[in-house]
Amino acid sequence: MKTVTILGATGSVGTSTLDLVERAPDEFRVVALTANCDVARLADAARRTRAQRAVVADETCLPALREALAGSGVEAAGGDAAVAEAAAMGADVTVAAIVGCAGLRPAMAAVEQGGTLALANKEALVSAGDVMNAAVARHGATLLPVDSEHSAIFQCLDTKLADRVSRIILTASGGPFRDRALADMRAITPAQAVAHPNWSMGAKISVDSATMMNKGLELIEAFHLFPVAAEQIEIVVHRQSVIHSMVEYVDGSVLAQLGTPDMRTPIACALAWPDRMPTPGERLDLVRVGRLDFEAPDEQRFPALRLAREALVAGGARPAILNAANEVAVAAFLKERIGYLEIAAIVADTLAGFDPASPSSLDAVLDVDREARALAEERVKDRVA
Repeated sequence: MKTVTILGATGSVGTSTLDLVERAPDEFRVVALTANCDVARLADAARRTRAQRAVVADETCLPALREALAGSGVEAAGGDAAVAEAAAMGADVTVAAIVGCAGLRPAMAAVEQGGTLALANKEALVSAGDVMNAAVARHGATLLPVDSEHSAIFQCLDTKLADRVSRIILTASGGPFRDRALADMRAITPAQAVAHPNWSMGAKISVDSATMMNKGLELIEAFHLFPVAAEQIEIVVHRQSVIHSMVEYVDGSVLAQLGTPDMRTPIACALAWPDRMPTPGERLDLVRVGRLDFEAPDEQRFPALRLAREALVAGGARPAILNAANEVAVAAFLKERIGYLEIAAIVADTLAGFDPASPSSLDAVLDVDREARALAEERVKDRVA
């Protein structure tokens, strides 16, 4: 039996993980569950799984959590430090599914326990890839990807033949505006941006998919996950989301991982690794799919791709700045403070106005993140004014 902790248990990835864990009660035991402030869903999940501890990041929600868990035997805790403590409880597998840079410190706390970190929080590697990989090596931890694209690469890439890999090909659905003319994008609303055509995701990730910043972040994440150079990672738009990514070897062979768009598949891969486990997802029917289409991404309509690649090539603090500015800009867009096209513009302005030294520790990464957020917020205010 494996012990499991889920950081971000009430979000899209967290609830999918819970679904799998509860379907296999003889294989998994839950140690800890965390959420921001969704007390009702967190308490319900903790009671169902008989978790040892439940934690809310927003400490003002702790009294309500204690009341909801009264008599259950589940410990209740609150605050950012308590989330990190939950991550450090030593589970065999910790699923890191807290959205944004808020998930960085808990993810690092899990790494420092030396177990397996199933990483769904792409911002952790984007902002602190070098720092996190050094910690993984130092503590003997195992880092497994949960993003569908990186899980696909993980399943196709033979690490013994890493020097025989010629390309990694990340597939992108293109989001809801893949056919929208640039001139028509100015009027895009938050409701339109979160309506992804293939995947069911949270609001922030859905907006990132719409701008294709999600794929830019995945580009940087892939660089830190796999032993390839930046120029060996390519992006192709594949609107059916059947092929999740591909690996090309020097002999011309291209290995691809296919499946229906269901996050439970890559989550199950990480939970059961190196074994496999059943999932309830719909099985792939290629005859019904009928065709698979591919096209090059348009960086004029989706400038986030160019910004992300430039940040990756520049290295240092640039990816952390990119991520922080994007989080601020997306939050402002969702609150209708700025327009859709201003998201990438604010990221570009923030990158142009801030160039600190390369961070060498987690605290230094978080310092860069804070400063970049403050600068990005100023850019938002300037545009609102």
